[in-house]
Amino acid sequence: MQNTRMEAMQLEIAATAARMVVEEGLEYGPAKRRAIKQLGLNSRSALPDNDAVEEAVRDYIALFCGDTQPAELAALRRLAVTWMERLAEFRPYLGGAVWHGTATRLSDIYLQLFCDDPKSAEIAMIEHRVDYVPRTVTGFHGEPVEALSLSSMCPDLGEPVGVHLLIYDHDDVRGALRPDARGRPPRGDLAAVRALVAGGGND
Repeated sequence: MQNTRMEAMQLEIAATAARMVVEEGLEYGPAKRRAIKQLGLNSRSALPDNDAVEEAVRDYIALFCGDTQPAELAALRRLAVTWMERLAEFRPYLGGAVWHGTATRLSDIYLQLFCDDPKSAEIAMIEHRVDYVPRTVTGFHGEPVEALSLSSMCPDLGEPVGVHLLIYDHDDVRGALRPDARGRPPRGDLAAVRALVAGGGND
């Protein structure tokens, strides 16, 4: 009985977080924490994992955004391709909602760059006079990672989109490509993203 109640609570947290992810563009972590507060639950309540939130996001999109989300996702993927082409020398990979197919117009684009010299990507930004903000974010192994965040106009959406460049060492690419718990590739290179754009799918 206790387990059933906990599972029901986690599903409710996931559903509430999913609405915030889709409607407000929140990342999964902040959305889960806000969902706890909104539902009036104890701050130490067991949180659903990201897979559960992603499933809830897919359900929410299918119910409420089925007529708009596919075009928004395609627009973001086309913009991602543009930036991946510009940054090709740094071995870019696309991750996050834009890669997994759950992005809407409020979603940001997350590119992981695997550089021989960690400073080379930042130098390239400076040389091309691209305005960016340096940040430290959580990497795919939970470690702190340097990132360059910028705003880029998305022609198809007619509005700016956040683009985040996460800087990794070249050798990190091996660990970055291990399939996730569902056996899916966690991120894709330029060829893979071009294939998604050409296919026009939601995967």
